[in-house]
Amino acid sequence: MLKTYFELLININPDIEDVMSDFFFENFSTEGVILAEETYKNLEMTATTLGTLKVYLTEKPVNIAEKLAGFRSELLLRGLTENELGSWKFSLAEKENEDWSKKWKEKWDITRVTDKIVVVPDWIEYHDKPDEVVIRLEPGCAFGTGTHPTTQICMKALEIVDVQGKTVADIGTGSGILAICAKKIGADYVYGCDNDETVIDVAKDNAQKNGVICEFELGTADKITRQFDFVMANILHNVLDEIMEDLKRITKDNGHIVLSGILDEKAPIVVNAINRCHLRIVQELYQEQWVGFVVKRQ
Repeated sequence: MLKTYFELLININPDIEDVMSDFFFENFSTEGVILAEETYKNLEMTATTLGTLKVYLTEKPVNIAEKLAGFRSELLLRGLTENELGSWKFSLAEKENEDWSKKWKEKWDITRVTDKIVVVPDWIEYHDKPDEVVIRLEPGCAFGTGTHPTTQICMKALEIVDVQGKTVADIGTGSGILAICAKKIGADYVYGCDNDETVIDVAKDNAQKNGVICEFELGTADKITRQFDFVMANILHNVLDEIMEDLKRITKDNGHIVLSGILDEKAPIVVNAINRCHLRIVQELYQEQWVGFVVKRQ
């Protein structure tokens, strides 16, 4: 066990928690992240660190200021604003190891997404109830624990659109949670891809933990040649805008696409892309400041 670890605190807009978490997992020796630690007294919250991302690192980060500046510039070019990003002021401290690699896991709990769908961290014991779709998950270095509204929007869409016996694609699969959910609900064949090669093995391991078979591979929508009944894309609004034509291309006639990862104020960009590709919105799903669209290919 390491004698010390490094704790980085960075001020962000909570809306981009997943984006920043992904950045740290990809670029540094990150073991885990926590967005908010809350203090309660008499069942009332008395304090919260919401807006301060805490990152646990096994090694001292190199060139962190330069990497953050480069990533910030990239997000600004993609259409996010300064307010949507937050200040990104950060501090770094070396601390004595207090079994910190397990500490962050204490913040994850069982998440009931719908009456039927439940996400359970792999380290928590849970007894399945009849007719529940229970997904057991070890995020590892991948993205997707089922707690974020954008992920939950996609899972709700899986219940709205009947995918039993159908083919499903999950673009930007991360931990594989959405692909696994689709398979457990009853999809016949599920494919997931991601442009981050480090998450593919995590997704495969999670599928194995859940006793389902999904196909995961390194890739992006533009490389896919087959078509699916249902396509999921939980990605930033600007990426959805860029790949909408590919999402349409890989969807069968009369098939459905769920688009998520969209802040309310960025929804018009995605709606324009939907209209540009002659897709039809059949349902809008809202959760907190996020919106998702279920669209149909005619």
